[in-house]
Amino acid sequence: MSTTDTEKPESTDDTGGSTADSVETIAEAGDTSREVKKGRQVSISLKSLAIGSVITVLAVAVGVLSWLYIGASNKLSAEARADEQRKHAEEAALDYAVNAAQMDYQDFEEWKVKLVNRTSPELNEKLATAAESIQEILSPLQWKSSARPLTAKVRSESNGIYVVDAFVSVLTKTMQAPDGLQSTATYSVTLDSNNDWQITDVGGIDAALGK
Repeated sequence: MSTTDTEKPESTDDTGGSTADSVETIAEAGDTSREVKKGRQVSISLKSLAIGSVITVLAVAVGVLSWLYIGASNKLSAEARADEQRKHAEEAALDYAVNAAQMDYQDFEEWKVKLVNRTSPELNEKLATAAESIQEILSPLQWKSSARPLTAKVRSESNGIYVVDAFVSVLTKTMQAPDGLQSTATYSVTLDSNNDWQITDVGGIDAALGK
């Protein structure tokens, strides 16, 4: 054979293997590395998705609980305000009823002042006129009456207008009954919470006078 026909020997690496085998091994190693990285990426992605889902669920739960809490808190606050308003109406009506029920023929002017106290202008005028007529009737009888509060109850409420029934115990002394007569008078007092709790109507004064 001629030297030109001599086959070239395959190149070998330092470990005695062929270069082709080394390239193939490196390629396989690269493929394996990519598969491992891909598997890790999938695993990390699923873990992140799971954590995100949990956070979302927790956020929704917190939002719902907060909404429920705020709703319940607002409801309790509204109920507390309503109770406070009713209590104020009852106390104001009872206080007025006591002052209206007690009078002394020797000092009717003080009674007149209390009778119109905290009343609306329209009711003030009406009661002032009635007080003059009542004085003319009671003065000759030497009328004296004292009163103490019993109880009061809101009968109705509409748009801030309260109608309250106030009950007072009245002890009345006159020339005909110097030892006194005990009775219970009921006043119907209407109050407007929208207008500084003005008293806009009163019923029951005749009952306190024994009529």
